[in-house]
Amino acid sequence: MAKNLVIVESPAKAKTINKFLGKNYEVVSSMGHIIDLPKNRMGIDVEHNFKAEYIVITDRKKYLDVLKKASKDKAAIYLAPDPDREGEAIAWHIRDALKDKKKKFFRVTFDEITQAAVLEAFKHPRDIDMKLVNAQQARRILDRIVGYSLSPLLWRKVSRGLSAGRVQSVAVRLVVDREREIQKFIPKEYWEVIADLKRPPDSAIDSFKAKLDKFEDKKAEINTKEEVDTIVEELKRQDFIVSDIKEFKKKKNPFPPFTTSKMQQEAFNRLRFPVNKTMHVAQTLYEGVELGKEGAVGLITYMRTDSVRISKDAQTAARTYILDRYGKKYYPETPNFYKSKKGAQDAHEAIRPALPLRPPEKVKSFLTPDQLKLYELIWNRFLSSQMAQALYAVTSVDIKAGRFIFKTSDTKVIFDGFMAVYGEVELEEGEKSKNKMPVLKVGEKLNLLSLIPSQHFTKPPPRYSDASLVKALEEKGIGRPSTYAPIIHTIIARDYCMRESGYLKPTELGFIVTDLLVKHFDKVIDEKFTAKMEDELDGIEEGEIDYLVALKSFYSPFMHLVEKAKTEMKNVKREAVATNESCESCGKPMVIKWGRRGKFLSCSDYPRCKNAKSITTGVKCPNPGCAGELIARRSRRGSFYGCSKYPNCTYITKKLPEDTTPHPTLSP
Repeated sequence: MAKNLVIVESPAKAKTINKFLGKNYEVVSSMGHIIDLPKNRMGIDVEHNFKAEYIVITDRKKYLDVLKKASKDKAAIYLAPDPDREGEAIAWHIRDALKDKKKKFFRVTFDEITQAAVLEAFKHPRDIDMKLVNAQQARRILDRIVGYSLSPLLWRKVSRGLSAGRVQSVAVRLVVDREREIQKFIPKEYWEVIADLKRPPDSAIDSFKAKLDKFEDKKAEINTKEEVDTIVEELKRQDFIVSDIKEFKKKKNPFPPFTTSKMQQEAFNRLRFPVNKTMHVAQTLYEGVELGKEGAVGLITYMRTDSVRISKDAQTAARTYILDRYGKKYYPETPNFYKSKKGAQDAHEAIRPALPLRPPEKVKSFLTPDQLKLYELIWNRFLSSQMAQALYAVTSVDIKAGRFIFKTSDTKVIFDGFMAVYGEVELEEGEKSKNKMPVLKVGEKLNLLSLIPSQHFTKPPPRYSDASLVKALEEKGIGRPSTYAPIIHTIIARDYCMRESGYLKPTELGFIVTDLLVKHFDKVIDEKFTAKMEDELDGIEEGEIDYLVALKSFYSPFMHLVEKAKTEMKNVKREAVATNESCESCGKPMVIKWGRRGKFLSCSDYPRCKNAKSITTGVKCPNPGCAGELIARRSRRGSFYGCSKYPNCTYITKKLPEDTTPHPTLSP
C-alpha cells in the first residue's frame, strides 16, 4: 500500500510520473482547477478586503471526491501541479480542500518530466509559495472585476453575450487600430530601375543585375512614369563603370532557445500552427509520450516561460551531441549564453528537449505528425543555439552611370555553423542576394544589356497574424506567456475578430465595442496602463507589492468610470438605422438594429409588429438552381455568409465575391 499521494493536473502527467516514484507513491490527477470563483456572479467581497468566494466547480466535484478518497490513508501528500502561478494556486486550493492536521503537505515542482528531474524535486519539497498564490489571486480578481463590470454594461448597450477583459480588450484594440491604419492608408507610387549588365567580352554567364540607388549623392526617389522615362533615356547614353567594391566577412549569431512567445511565433511562421494548437501540442510533449518499452516520457521542458536560460547539464549534453555529430568546429570555444529580456520572470528554463537528449529521428515513430513537427522545431532551435556562428562573405559593388549610382551585392556562406541544424538564415536586408555576380574590378567598364523600369506602390501595414500579435503583446508587456493563446482564442470566439487568409481582421462588432470602451475606459484598455498592471502583478510575486494595495488603487477609479458609463455610454442596441425596405407584414419601414447575432432588419413599429429578418447582401447564392441570397451569419468559429434558404441550401463562404456592391437596403 502506497504511503504517499502525489497530485498532478493531468492524467498524462500522472502516468509519466508514476513509473519514476515506485510503490510508496500513488499518483492521481486533479484534472486542472477544482476550486474557482463562481460563474454566475462576481464572487468578490470588495468591502472585506476583496475576499474571494471560492467554490468547488460543479462538474469537478467528482474529481475532488477521488482526491479525498485517495488521501485518506496517506501520511504525506505531494502537490505537483505546473511550476507557475496557476499551478501554485491549484496546489493551494487542493491543500485547503483536503485539510487534515494528521497529514503533511508538500509542494514539489520540476521543469521537465524526466526521472532525474522528478526524483531530484522530491528530495527538495517546499511549502506553498503564497507570493505566487497572491499574484495569481490578484490577476484573477482584477480580471473578474473588469469582466463582471464591463460585460453587463455591453449587454445593456450593445448585445447580450458579449464580454470585455483587462487584457483581451487591449488585444482587440491593437487589431482594430491596425485595421484603421490600413483603411486610412493612401498608396504612393514609386518606380525602380534595374540595369541588366555584363562584363565584356560577351558572356551570358557574366550577366547580372544592379539596382538604381543614388542620384547626385542623394537617395534616388522616382515617383512618376514621366520621371522614370526621362531617367531611362539619360541612362542609355551613359557608360556603366565599376566605381567601388567592398568585400568583408560577416558573422551571424545563432538564435537563443525558445521562450513561449518565440515558439508560438516560429511555429506559426514555419508550421502555420495557430498559437492554441502550438500550446496544445507542446503540452502533450511536456506531459509525456509513450515511447514503446520505455513507457511515457516527457520530451520537452515546461512550455510556459519567458527565459532563455538553460541548465549546465543541458549545455553539456548539447556540446557532447554537437561534437559527436558535427565535429569540433561546430561548437564554440566559449559556450553560448543568452540574456533574457528586461522584465522577464526567469522562473524556468527556456523550452528545450528534456534530458537525456532524444533526436527527432529516434522518436519519430511514436509521435503524431504535429508532435514531430513541433519537437523538431524545438530540438533544432535548442541544438543550434549552442553551435558556432555562421560566416558569410559579402561583396558590395557601386556602379557609376553619369549622375547615377547603381548597387549590387552578393553573399556567400563560407561556414554554415548553427545553420547546419537550423537552416539558412538571411542577413539584414540588402546584404542577402541571389544575384550571381562575376569577379569585378574598380574602373572596369560594363556593357548595358537593358534597363528595366518597374512601377510599385507603398503598402499599408499588414494585419496582425497570430505570430505578430503575440510579438506585439510581448513587446508592449501585455499579458504573460500563459495568456497569449487564450487571448487570441477568446477574441475570435467572441466574434470581435475573424481569421481572413491567416490574418486577424476585426469584425464590425469588434469596432463598435472597442470604440465604446476607448471612449469611456481609455486608460483601462490602454496598452501602457495594462503593461504597468502586469509589472505590479510581477511585483506581488516578488513580494515587493502588497496585492491588496494594488487592488484598492485600481478599484475605486475604475468603478467611478463604470457608473459614469452606465448613463453616458451610447446605447447601440436602441439605435435604429433607416432603410428603404418596407415590412412585409405591416408596410412600415424596416430599420437596422443590433442584436445578439449582430445586425438584423426589424420593423420600425416594434413591438406592435415583431417582423424581423437577417440582412441580405444582395449577392445571389452560387448554388445552381437556388433562388436564395447570401446573408451574414455568425457561429462559434466566427462570421461567415450563408444562404438565406438554409437548411434547404447549405452553401457557405467566408468571403463575398469582390465584384459585388452593397444591397440598397443597407443604405441609411
